[in-house]
Amino acid sequence: MSTGLRLRPAVLTARQQLAAGRAELRAQHDRGVPGRQVCAALTDLVDAVVLRLHAEGLADAVAPDGGKAGLALVPLGGFGRRDIAPFSDVDLMLLAAPGAGERAARLARCLTRDVCDAGLQLGFCLRTPDEACTLALQDPTVLTALVEARFLAGDRQFYERFQERFGRLARRRSRALVSAVIAARNEERHHYGETAYLLQPNLKRSRGGLRDVQSVRWLGFLRYGEREPERLDQIGALPSADGRRLAAAYEFLLRIRNELHFHAGKSQDHLTRSEQVRLAELYHNERGAGVLPAERFMRDFFEHTGQVQHVSANFTARVCAPSRWLAALSPLVSHRVERDFRVGPVHISATRSSLDKITRDLAEVVRLMELASLHQKRIDHRTWEAIRTAAGGRPCDQVAEPAIVRFLSLLSTPGRLAHLLRQLHELHVLEQFIPALQHARYLVQFNDYHKYTVDEHCLRAVQCATELLDDPRPVGTAYRELRNKRLLHLALLIHDLGKGYDGDHSEVGASIAVTTAQRLRLPEQEAEMLRVLVARHLLLSHIAFREDMRDESVVLRLAREVGSPDVLQMLYVHACADLAAVGPDVLSDWKLELLTELYYRTRRHLTGEDDSASTARAVQTCRAAVQERAQDETDRNWWTRQIAALPAGYLLTATPENLYQLLGRLHRLAPTEVTAWCRYVPERKVSAYLVGAYESVTPGIFHKLTGALTGKGLQILSAEIHTLADDLVLDRFYVEDGDYAGPPPPERTREVCAALVAALTVNADKVPVFRQVWQASHASDAAHFVELPTRIRFDDSTSDRFTIITIFTYDRRGLLYAITRTLFECGLIVHVAKIATYLDQVVDAFYVTNARGQKIGSQEERSEIHLRLTRALEPPAAAD
Repeated sequence: MSTGLRLRPAVLTARQQLAAGRAELRAQHDRGVPGRQVCAALTDLVDAVVLRLHAEGLADAVAPDGGKAGLALVPLGGFGRRDIAPFSDVDLMLLAAPGAGERAARLARCLTRDVCDAGLQLGFCLRTPDEACTLALQDPTVLTALVEARFLAGDRQFYERFQERFGRLARRRSRALVSAVIAARNEERHHYGETAYLLQPNLKRSRGGLRDVQSVRWLGFLRYGEREPERLDQIGALPSADGRRLAAAYEFLLRIRNELHFHAGKSQDHLTRSEQVRLAELYHNERGAGVLPAERFMRDFFEHTGQVQHVSANFTARVCAPSRWLAALSPLVSHRVERDFRVGPVHISATRSSLDKITRDLAEVVRLMELASLHQKRIDHRTWEAIRTAAGGRPCDQVAEPAIVRFLSLLSTPGRLAHLLRQLHELHVLEQFIPALQHARYLVQFNDYHKYTVDEHCLRAVQCATELLDDPRPVGTAYRELRNKRLLHLALLIHDLGKGYDGDHSEVGASIAVTTAQRLRLPEQEAEMLRVLVARHLLLSHIAFREDMRDESVVLRLAREVGSPDVLQMLYVHACADLAAVGPDVLSDWKLELLTELYYRTRRHLTGEDDSASTARAVQTCRAAVQERAQDETDRNWWTRQIAALPAGYLLTATPENLYQLLGRLHRLAPTEVTAWCRYVPERKVSAYLVGAYESVTPGIFHKLTGALTGKGLQILSAEIHTLADDLVLDRFYVEDGDYAGPPPPERTREVCAALVAALTVNADKVPVFRQVWQASHASDAAHFVELPTRIRFDDSTSDRFTIITIFTYDRRGLLYAITRTLFECGLIVHVAKIATYLDQVVDAFYVTNARGQKIGSQEERSEIHLRLTRALEPPAAAD
């Protein structure tokens, strides 16, 4: 951009006009002027600025060679549509006749320079009609931009001839162009979010956003020659009710987008957590029982985006329907099914005589869903709207027995279950069977652990479970072997419906499970199992990720609490599906391995296959094998002491040869030396870093090692701290290295090992520097505005030897180092650490004793530790 001193008077005037106009429109926006009106006024403002600069350009560059003939200035995209946001890009095309090349080039140079200097973000292209039409056929982005084109300045007749040509081309190749636009939109959705219920959506590109509103215009133009929803309504292509829904959502989204732009002072289409909090306050959303103002605001948001998604999907299906002559033949090629339904080439529908009956009978609605799935047909718009309207006005009274039978039968069959349940939910029919879904609809979980609304998460959990049908892993086997899949599917469907109320959501959910079982008239035994599944749906995850499964008492306690192999099997599959439904990659191989190990160990207790005796024999056999390999070592006493001190966890997971080599590495250590090495664990896709040193090498070994690992950008999943004979320390850390999808290369492991050694020697007294990553800064930002307090719990009952300190807090750079250093400064020894990270939140469990090897006894000592940890967990003050 040119400096202010060099700007021409016309450009300076344009800059001032733009700034003053934006300020006035910001004031109008703040007074509550509708979003579409503000956007239209913004477009008028930009039109005026561009026209002024275009006139200057014509005078300076074009007039000597013949003026504006064969040149047209054409706004595209949102600028053409007249709905630009305050800081949107301004997309302009200079349309030039083939003989106007030099004039067009001079005007383009002047125009691009002056428009940018005036302070607009310009997207500019210079094209002939041939070039524009050719590119439109090749690139859906160019095509959809041209669909929104309008004339602004220049040779109007030349522009109109181009528009006629473009319109004929679009109609002639309508089918192919429609397919290209739909494919491009699907790809965009895949990148920005496949669901309208993504918790931090992009207003423009996420599903149900502005792009889906615009898609109706583009597809309408390509199929019917009309892009305005009002005209599409008049020609019968868009139902009036859908047009009203689209208009209401469009206004809502434009107003929010204008606010985001004005507040940021730049283009901003991402509805972040902090913006949700701010907008909730701005629009006076009140706090409700168990519902934050931001959650209430987002509920309104999802109501609108859900409507857009529904209207856009229906319109797309209509556009892709067979041609009119084939549609006219539909009655001839369709056939009746079960007397009340008709299956055609594209749709399944209720017959006209039976439509009223079907809308009043839930059993018939469920049957329609089953038939639509069986025949792979969409439900036609008339039938869909009739069912949806009837369901929306129907009170959730008792459900008739035939409807319950059909619904439970539906839940029993994996197949397309998730898709059918989603359709029933969109029709507001699912809540007739499970009334608690009304409260959960569009309910936001205001944390960065979950990516979806409560109802969407529950539906996805069912989907994740049914996808296990072909999964070769143990969890797939467990799912396939379930005798009562409908109970698991029902539990997944309702497991989080207790959210949004005061109280623990698992306890509230258990009450919902009881009333749901009564409503669906489940047998007493199934009703009790459903209650247990919902009440205890977090049990396995909590134990697997927070407690020490090597402690036999932990497994025994779980076995007693679960009570039966069937319940355990359902809880195992439920835990895996629940985690998978949270968001991409949340159910990592590491977490699945831990859940599977816990499942198998607990199952052996419940089925009488207790292997504690065989485990003891395996430990003894391995110890003897290591001793045999060391029989020729000169320092026999040292080897005997260390082999006797090897923990059972090592003896059960490593070969005698590996253990012999491990001890050999430690035997060569001098009292002031440190050794570190790495091995990759392919079945869990994690790296294990092991560190050996004598306790005397430096105080606070554990927290210094955690600082070194996190400083290298590694995510610590768990840590084991063992003191062998002669004060020899052996620490093992399981980590994920986000820089590599598979095994890290040797140079990376050497780098990390060197950092571990340096942390205990060269840099022993230095506070580590933690690498900046986007996720960490984003999560740290979340902690400043999300009302989810840090919690610290002390548990003396679970373990016979240790006090377990569990910490729930928001993740940030250096958090684990801060915790472990504080524990060290409190005089505590960490023996086992379990670190569970869920996107932006962590749940860390530390098995500790005091310096005398005892549990933390006094309340006074606990209070002091709690206070110091709380201070350490406080997020750093934001920089000015």
